[in-house]
Amino acid sequence: MKVWTVANQKGGVGKTTSAVSLGGLLSLYGKKTLLIDMDPHGSMTTYFGQDPDQVETSVYSLFERSAEKTPCQPRQVIQQTGFAHLDLIPASSAMVSLDRQFSTRDGMGLVVKRALQEIRNDYDYVLLDCPPMMGISMVNALAACDHVIIPVQTEFLAIKGLERLQHTLQMIARSHKPVLSYTVVPTMYDRRTRASIESLKYLGDHFRANLFPGFVPVDTLFREASRELTPLTILRPSCRGSLAYDRLLDFMFKQEQSSPELRQSA
Repeated sequence: MKVWTVANQKGGVGKTTSAVSLGGLLSLYGKKTLLIDMDPHGSMTTYFGQDPDQVETSVYSLFERSAEKTPCQPRQVIQQTGFAHLDLIPASSAMVSLDRQFSTRDGMGLVVKRALQEIRNDYDYVLLDCPPMMGISMVNALAACDHVIIPVQTEFLAIKGLERLQHTLQMIARSHKPVLSYTVVPTMYDRRTRASIESLKYLGDHFRANLFPGFVPVDTLFREASRELTPLTILRPSCRGSLAYDRLLDFMFKQEQSSPELRQSA
């Protein structure tokens, strides 16, 4: 089982879109895939037609049971999305209180990692969608994963979020063995704007060793897909946005074959 965390310490850069799109593609390829919504805003949960204010079991259940020392099987919180080979652990809006409730308790940074160990034979891939701030949710997502995917909107404020996350990964590297590998993915690229062109060049100049050699373009069909509650890569697999994620997934597969870090299992 491979675990990919989708993260950036800035909102609105395409994290949920990236996780959902890649998850949809993996499921189309017959890979058993689990999506986990780590964000209390619950964008991924809403994407699949659920209300984060109403869900009865969620990622929050794992933390709650862990704090109570009560066994909680992760299979009890996994839900079907209605798409073959694609399951979901939804978020609850109660997750907004995670740091206040559990930040001082021992072991709360490894709740998700321990849960995934229980189901490591059930899935080929797990993708975690993170909130844009450092806290228990992101700590868990980074501790549980083999590789970090960092979507970066091609504008300079989003690049600042990437730089903050890169600093976070460097801090984690002091205690995490092996060091977490990551891939930077330029998103929302619009070749008509100077901001996109200059930002893409900046990423190439400063992050080339970890940069996906492509980009995800602006595509209004992503909004249409969210209204249809369907990953765009399933709804419209031949559109330019879907093809961009198909190229990204192909790149990730090739990286797995060539990189010992990406070949490791969770």
